Amino acid sequence: MGALTFDALLRSLKQGAPDAVYYLHGEEDVLKDEAVRALLERAVDPAARDFNVDQRTAADLDPEAFNALVNTPPILTATRAVVVRGMEQLRKTAKVRQELLRYLESPNPTTVLVLVHGTAEPPDAELVRRATAVEVAALPPERVERWMTHRAKQLGLTLAPEARELLLASVGSDLSGLARELEKLAPLGVGRPVSRDEVAALVGVRRGETLQDFVDRALERRAAAAAQLVGPVLEQAGMSGVRMLSALGTALVGTALARAELDRDAQRRDRLEGALLSHLRAARPYGLGSWEQTALRWARWAGLWTAGELRSALRLALDADRALKSSTLTDEAGILEQLVLSWSVRAREAA
Repeated sequence: MGALTFDALLRSLKQGAPDAVYYLHGEEDVLKDEAVRALLERAVDPAARDFNVDQRTAADLDPEAFNALVNTPPILTATRAVVVRGMEQLRKTAKVRQELLRYLESPNPTTVLVLVHGTAEPPDAELVRRATAVEVAALPPERVERWMTHRAKQLGLTLAPEARELLLASVGSDLSGLARELEKLAPLGVGRPVSRDEVAALVGVRRGETLQDFVDRALERRAAAAAQLVGPVLEQAGMSGVRMLSALGTALVGTALARAELDRDAQRRDRLEGALLSHLRAARPYGLGSWEQTALRWARWAGLWTAGELRSALRLALDADRALKSSTLTDEAGILEQLVLSWSVRAREAA
């Protein structure tokens, strides 16, 4: 069977009839839901969906129930659709999986079967081989903003440019988080763009108090300013000490990469941003926002740290990670404040 990306799936559905069986896997669950909606819209006439669409969880099915779902004839339409979620829950020895594999040898031509693997764990190789596999990867940063604008339009919502900027800065590239916040904002956007202040009030983020502001101050060696932001950022919806530390760790690793590039060749300073951008495009890391802005930050921060200081900071971050995940310690703010302040102490000692 074929293998598609999310974009290729959408293009294929515009060009012809859907295949008999699709297997959606990858890390972006929000886009999997969008792929399911697109498949249902293409496979089943809207007027007949009440009778011709079934959605189930793999763990709740046995072989008999699965066969009944996929072999039920459509009513008043040419095809019906069956969506089975939670494919990652099936063990390879499960009877329903064995029945599914037999079905894939000769699928019912009047049923479009959509199998959804709900985690970023490696997909089932047999299903990838036998079905039309669709890898639903995370969107690159430049497309996250376009996705957000598109989802807002679907909700009848328009965001002012500064409102979009703040929402992305506070939520990041998490599509599920962005979708939740947009749904909260939708009632405000009747007939006019939603302002930055309205986003700040609803999301609970003020100017200069985003997660990115915290990371910027920490990597700029402005330890006291970073420590002052720990509390306000930690209080924001969906925030945690682990998420804040993860953002710091990613910034440290990127800055260490930039520092290593400089230490290998001091003449690279003029083309450092381009080299870092090439690394980012090759690795395609998730959740960094604009890769161009990320490369610019890493290049700027590299001049403020030595390689030794960065190694030390990463060791301290690892210690903080263990402390945050310890069942005996709950002072997230204290752990993060101590971490960023310790970087300043080491800077003075090194000087």
